[in-house]
Amino acid sequence: MPLQKTDVRPSIGLALLPIVLTLGILGVQIFYFGDFTPHIPLAIGIALTAVVGLIEGLSWDEIEKGAFHVIAVSFPAVSVLILVGMIVGTWIASGTVPTLIYYGLSLLSPQLFLAAGMILCSIVSLALGTSWGTVGTVGLALMGIGEGFGIPAYWTAGAVVSGAFFGDKISPLSDTTNLAPAVTDTQLFDHIRNMLPTTVPAMLIALAIYTVMGLNLGEGEPSFERIESFKTALDGSFDITPWLLLPALLVIGLAMMKMPAIPTLFIGVVVASLIAIFVQGASVHDVFTYANYGYSVETGVEAMDALMNRGGIQSMMWTISLILIALGFGGALERTGCLAAIIELLTKRVKSIAGVQTSAILSSMATNTVAGDPYLSIALPGRMFKPVYDRIGYSRLNLARATEEGGTIISPLIPWNAGGAFVISALALGISEGEMENLLYIPLSFACWLAPVFGIFYAWTGFFTPKAEETGEVAADAAQRPAE
Repeated sequence: MPLQKTDVRPSIGLALLPIVLTLGILGVQIFYFGDFTPHIPLAIGIALTAVVGLIEGLSWDEIEKGAFHVIAVSFPAVSVLILVGMIVGTWIASGTVPTLIYYGLSLLSPQLFLAAGMILCSIVSLALGTSWGTVGTVGLALMGIGEGFGIPAYWTAGAVVSGAFFGDKISPLSDTTNLAPAVTDTQLFDHIRNMLPTTVPAMLIALAIYTVMGLNLGEGEPSFERIESFKTALDGSFDITPWLLLPALLVIGLAMMKMPAIPTLFIGVVVASLIAIFVQGASVHDVFTYANYGYSVETGVEAMDALMNRGGIQSMMWTISLILIALGFGGALERTGCLAAIIELLTKRVKSIAGVQTSAILSSMATNTVAGDPYLSIALPGRMFKPVYDRIGYSRLNLARATEEGGTIISPLIPWNAGGAFVISALALGISEGEMENLLYIPLSFACWLAPVFGIFYAWTGFFTPKAEETGEVAADAAQRPAE
């Protein structure tokens, strides 16, 4: 049996080759053919990366194991996706989502809708610890409210993403928030506190922008006829009552009691299914169908039908298949050493904390873009840059924050990333159907891209950039550090 190669480092040119070619093919598919289905370009990327691995002396089995390992690590996230599909179908059937939309149209004003939506998503995501669960439930309801108010879908989506991923970033229940300190050998709550200097100003600026834009977008008289048509359609298709909010309140309550995300979401499915049967009059077989294939209704209002006719496990399969292929590509790039070769080049060239912090953030962003996996974009740069922070005498809390800023909150802004693919699918943005204008949600998700900007600014100014001695960390040998 041949010996397995444990460490592979191709030349920088060879390491970049599969990445550049894959991004080029992806660009042709999306921009030249006008077809937003990144699956095949990413599958070709796996083949190109495998060729690099074979050139470097790896066997196919080793490359395959590397790809499958990353896919296996992602199964908890895929499980959440499956459950979110079930939740969307059953929460619509139970009347939970329609009730949220109905009361939202009654209680919210168009002028304050975007700001209120961002705050609501922040609170729910902070409690749940999952941005995906927030986007697929409260986010979908907010898309319906925004449609009723005549707010463009991309503005609503931007506010939803800003709020949901803010909560995910600083929630102690979030998997990525726990992953970053685990990879960098730092403490969870120290990590959360160290993220506040970038997260809070980014959220405040985003809140100010959504408030101002809400006043402008809703400055005219709201279309009461449109709002009433939405409410009438919902009232005619569902029994609307505050009790139907029970599944949402129960899920938030269980999450705050620190119950794991998967059983919490499944309980939300079960409770919503029982309500659909005993309140909305659905049969057991109907509920099974809604959980698998999604809900279907004709309210008489086309825009409302487009929002209500969705959900189910099968609705997530396009997204899941994209995620699995993207993760396979990321795993192959990691096993063949392509990503490590690029990051190692950066770590050898940067010497100051400004250069190191900037490189760590950009490396996480680049890994997110190329590999399509927020977990890999935290784990790989976290492992590679950790000795560099020790060498220059700065706290690894800076690194943990950098990986979250380039990993967690950038993932929804990359359409073929796991986060971006989910957002596009769950919020019914219709990108694959040609509604490319809804990709404007990416620049409009202000809180997500402003946080890394603050992170880089602090690195260059020295603000909120603690040294290892200030946090009590055991850093590298003092002889390895540059002279003060």
